[in-house]
Amino acid sequence: MNRNHPKFVNPWPNAELDHRSSAFFRWQWQRLRNGVPRTPPASSFPVARHAIAFPRAATSECRLTWIGHASFLLQLGGLNILLDPIFSRRASPFKRIGPARIVPAPLQIAELPPIDAVLISHDHYDHLDEPSVREIQERFGANAKWVTPLGYADWFGKRGINALVELDWWQTAQLSPLKITATPAQHWTRRGRRAQERLWCSFMIETQGFKAFFGADSGYCPAFREIGERFGGCDVAMLPIGAYEPRWFMRTAHMNPEEAVQTFLDLKADIMVPMHWGTFRLTDEDMLEPPQRARDAWQAAGLPASALRLLQHGETLVLGA
Repeated sequence: MNRNHPKFVNPWPNAELDHRSSAFFRWQWQRLRNGVPRTPPASSFPVARHAIAFPRAATSECRLTWIGHASFLLQLGGLNILLDPIFSRRASPFKRIGPARIVPAPLQIAELPPIDAVLISHDHYDHLDEPSVREIQERFGANAKWVTPLGYADWFGKRGINALVELDWWQTAQLSPLKITATPAQHWTRRGRRAQERLWCSFMIETQGFKAFFGADSGYCPAFREIGERFGGCDVAMLPIGAYEPRWFMRTAHMNPEEAVQTFLDLKADIMVPMHWGTFRLTDEDMLEPPQRARDAWQAAGLPASALRLLQHGETLVLGA
């Protein structure tokens, strides 16, 4: 456990975000002075019709539907798993301020098939969205099991959710026929005034003959090579490619597209599905830049074009059918 009582810390050298208010205000002053690229219209991000299997996919296949940002519906092993679901218009604790969706959610909770589990990687508002949590719980109740890193039982319990498993890094939860392992990530947590009191993680989701990796939020770090070694690779890796500028401030918490491609190699993955881009404006890069940089890095690494699957919002990737 990477806890430095009473806070969680990243265990690698030079991995901690500069949490001083002076660093944050330096970033904001830089934005005011230099500006940021214009936010593109929603039409710049095509929305696809999903191919979700109802009520569940065959046990022999994996279906991965991108809801936008870092949110997916993973249909694997005959089960339906939500990953960091946010269906709200804003990634914010407030209804009228905070980052708003450029692209509306391509489907709503009422349109989902029966949900068996929800995986939450960390407590930031673009990954742990309270309105979505409440609506998921209202619709699916105790049928949906929740899996989080350490430190979330109190938050969920106050919202009437007790079917929850907390995991430290490298710990595993069994949801037959799936095995879910909380794997390391280089990030941080804060919700309100509570900073670093909850853990953050990525996830490896396994069933017989298939492994899916969910990268959540992370800076590039040595953990990914270790994950690749421990699990012997994976079939598909969902990796973040956005929210990386300015680099001096974001480097420790968010990988850029080139680092995402290196992470794919470290993980020994077969297919990469980019995420964490094109939905909310969180940082300063051009919102249309991440996929192009990912393609360029992919080509520079000599990787097969067919293994980079840049999904449209709402699109479903079907594997193993």
